[in-house]
Amino acid sequence: MIPKARKAVFPAAGLGTRFLPATKAQPKEMLPLVDKPLIQYGVEEAIHSGLQDIIIVTGRGKSAIEDHFDVSFELEHLLERSGKKDLLALVRGISDMIDISYVRQKEALGLGHAVLRAKELVGKEPFCVVLSDDVIDAEIPCLRQLQDVYEFYGASVVALMEVPKDMISAYGVVDAEPVDHMGQSDRLFRIRNMVEKPKVEDAPSNLAIIGRYVLTPEIFTSIEAVEPGRGGEIQLTDGLKHLLRSRPVYGYKFEGKRYDAGDKLGFLQATVEFALKRYDLGAQFRQYLKTLPL
Repeated sequence: MIPKARKAVFPAAGLGTRFLPATKAQPKEMLPLVDKPLIQYGVEEAIHSGLQDIIIVTGRGKSAIEDHFDVSFELEHLLERSGKKDLLALVRGISDMIDISYVRQKEALGLGHAVLRAKELVGKEPFCVVLSDDVIDAEIPCLRQLQDVYEFYGASVVALMEVPKDMISAYGVVDAEPVDHMGQSDRLFRIRNMVEKPKVEDAPSNLAIIGRYVLTPEIFTSIEAVEPGRGGEIQLTDGLKHLLRSRPVYGYKFEGKRYDAGDKLGFLQATVEFALKRYDLGAQFRQYLKTLPL
């Protein structure tokens, strides 16, 4: 029987330089998308995908993340005394939503290194990885879609999306062959190779890896086996390429819309579109946008 993934690792030790000066004193994961921090969208996706434990890999200056998911006695007392029951329930819901553990990455030495820091907390079982920069709006959570593939094949699965040629050099790109799955032949791919940030002319396809993974525990051995690259960083893509030598790895072109909230334009796009979907804000916000001289 194929064991199910129960834990999700959130690498959150990066410096967030693309959002300076906003991230000089606060983690980029805590930037608010409408009224929730980016990382909370990923945590809620993990919960809705059936996961039970969250492991957040943090670094120096990231204590706001821990504070956000912790109990805030003073705030709860104030809200309770003020009779603001709805807000009290909202605040308590954040600290009660799921079990969260933390591990430190003392130096930002790449995504592979960040995932490796969670090895002892993950143990010898499959797990998910979520990059909170990638906010995904999907009817079925993206992680759930990947888990369904993992539970069918028992192999690691990465999320894929088609990317325009002029943007391909910003991503890890796969060389892969399509696999018939559940009556479809254009969503699941068996990966043959991966190229990190290739030139347009060297890209093997337009299928890019984005920030959702379901990984088997063998990935830790593969990450430990690869040599650090530029800047002493260990990339998760290199670990996956090593894993390909002995295990199959699949890519799944998920159903849904992904926003690159680690990019200023992507963050603004996500803010507008998420606000428009809100039952309490959407109508008024739409009317406001119509008044702008665009």
